[in-house]
Amino acid sequence: MKSNILVVDDEPVARQSLTDILKLEGFVVSAVPNGQAAVEHVRTHAVDLMVVDLKMPGMDGLEVIQVVNQTSPETEIILLTAHGSIETAVQALRLRIHDYLLKPASPVQILASVKKGLSRRTSKSRVNAVATAAAESAQEVYTLKDGTMVDLSRRQIKFKSKVEHLTPAEGRLLRILMENEGKVFSHRELVLLVQGYDTSQREAPEILRPLVSRLRHKLEAFPSLSEKVVSVRGTGYLYEGGG
Repeated sequence: MKSNILVVDDEPVARQSLTDILKLEGFVVSAVPNGQAAVEHVRTHAVDLMVVDLKMPGMDGLEVIQVVNQTSPETEIILLTAHGSIETAVQALRLRIHDYLLKPASPVQILASVKKGLSRRTSKSRVNAVATAAAESAQEVYTLKDGTMVDLSRRQIKFKSKVEHLTPAEGRLLRILMENEGKVFSHRELVLLVQGYDTSQREAPEILRPLVSRLRHKLEAFPSLSEKVVSVRGTGYLYEGGG
């Protein structure tokens, strides 16, 4: 199935040239001249990826990204700018865009970024489908052999008189691992499932490490859980059952 791409640029020549480059690669391409039209288009059409210019009269690229992140979070976004300021790049990356290209970007650069963004979107969809399926068949309360109770809906662990409460992120992490006992999740998959955003394989372990550390610290108080969240060197984590 062909991917749907939206080009957003107020310069007619740039808009046409981008549209032509992408159409030649076989994509279904729509183009609009301003931010407001982009937001309307995304509200009424399925858009897999969007190439948006930063500097436009009225609603600029960053404002468009903020709205699209709310209305169509699965749409991947590439920001184009002729004003390569570090401040803008940081702001854009904070909005979880896929890429940031300086104008004039070459066709090779644009196509490489688009293809990477679309493959990232496919992998995110796959992970989200796994998460949805898991949620539908979710077990809310686990009672372990020694009587320890893990209540995932309340994010609470009880053993005799000891009660420990988990934060939402800790609860999501423990749920994912317990519901998929013995399955190794990569760092990147866990960041996506727990925190809700995609990141690089290099950054993902750094993002996860403090969260796993806090969760393990809380689990230490419960003998049947203390060694269950296991690190798989260079790959990710798994929950070892049998408790």
